[in-house]
Amino acid sequence: MAVWALGINHNTAPLDLRGRFAFAIDQIAPTLHGLREALSSATRHPEVETAILSTCNRTEIYCAAGAPALEHTLGWLAHSGGVSTDVLRSHSYLLEEGSVARHAFRVASGLDSMVLGETQILGQMKNAVRAAEEAGALGSTLNQLFQRSFAVAKEVRSSTEIGEHSISMAAAAVRLAGQLFEDLSQIRILFVGAGEMIELATAHFAAKNPAHITIANRTMERGEKLAARLGASVMPLAEIPEHLHEYDAIISCTASTLPIIGLGAIERALKKRKHRPMFMVDLAVPRDIEPEVKDLRDVYLYTVDDLASVVRTAQAQRQATVAEAEVIIDAGVSNFMQWMHQRAQGGVVPFIQQLNAQTDAWREAEIARAKKLLAKGEDVDAVLDALSRGLTQKMMHGTLAALHKGSEQERAQTLDTVSKLFLRPGKR
Repeated sequence: MAVWALGINHNTAPLDLRGRFAFAIDQIAPTLHGLREALSSATRHPEVETAILSTCNRTEIYCAAGAPALEHTLGWLAHSGGVSTDVLRSHSYLLEEGSVARHAFRVASGLDSMVLGETQILGQMKNAVRAAEEAGALGSTLNQLFQRSFAVAKEVRSSTEIGEHSISMAAAAVRLAGQLFEDLSQIRILFVGAGEMIELATAHFAAKNPAHITIANRTMERGEKLAARLGASVMPLAEIPEHLHEYDAIISCTASTLPIIGLGAIERALKKRKHRPMFMVDLAVPRDIEPEVKDLRDVYLYTVDDLASVVRTAQAQRQATVAEAEVIIDAGVSNFMQWMHQRAQGGVVPFIQQLNAQTDAWREAEIARAKKLLAKGEDVDAVLDALSRGLTQKMMHGTLAALHKGSEQERAQTLDTVSKLFLRPGKR
């Protein structure tokens, strides 16, 4: 099996381009189905394995099949995002074999994240694997790749201090808000969405005891559960425009494919606020807030990419830790490639295992026979001689039988093989 991966992330592609390739979790199954059909046709291999990891910072496609199909994968993803192959190629990375394993292990360990050492990506990878399994798109090769990724990530986190002193996206947002407002306990905050990222953000902001928190979400039940933990109020998404002016800070992260907070709504809110400043953080990919909002005089809008300079401030202090993690990853890559090599040998490995099992059975049988003879008081030298003769006869029986059977050509082939195995010059 060949293994390859195609991806874009926060280092290779701007926010709006990443937004074109963001897949919501409920889109993964049909997307994988379409991808597998396309690649099966291209590779003429019916058992193509695929998985898609899609987060605010990256979209990555992992594949395994009898033959690699990097260009077809690139073309498929470009088409799905509505861009040319050349545009996607200039902002993406294509990986094969060991490079795929190294990348997956680094991603799982938090070494490839905007926030070095963050743990959220590991959960996102596990969700991606679960979605691929449920869609019937995950086979033994990719399953091995990801399970080893999780094991490497666990070892990195338990053996190094990669996660120490890391600054999360949510913590960075709090820092920026603190630069705008003198006292965060006096502000009113609106959180749009109720997913994992918003939960993290609410935890950080709630620690500052803001004056009021509201959760706006498409599904009211989920919004109410989060609000109950925070002592917050809830509202449906449709009511956001008429209440925007009530909030000093808006933090948004939904799975919407289109912006849900527009320029006009913010302009009207500012008028009602008499141009008191508004702090806004858009953690969604694609965007939840129209990008033109950033140009408004009294709005301080930050995207996931804007937070990069804040969350990277402590990375230089952890370079020694990164080096330690890379050693663990190197070992993981070596082990995975060894496993791939053994699989590529086809039936050789199982045959060797079967051969070892057979010789062990012969050896155990002769040892058991020898022990019985010794227990009866037989001479030790005679017993050892019988043991060695018994083993020799068992191992030579098939060879000798083959030399007396078959056609002249078959016997000649057997003679040649036996000579190479047992009669090599200098063999002891």
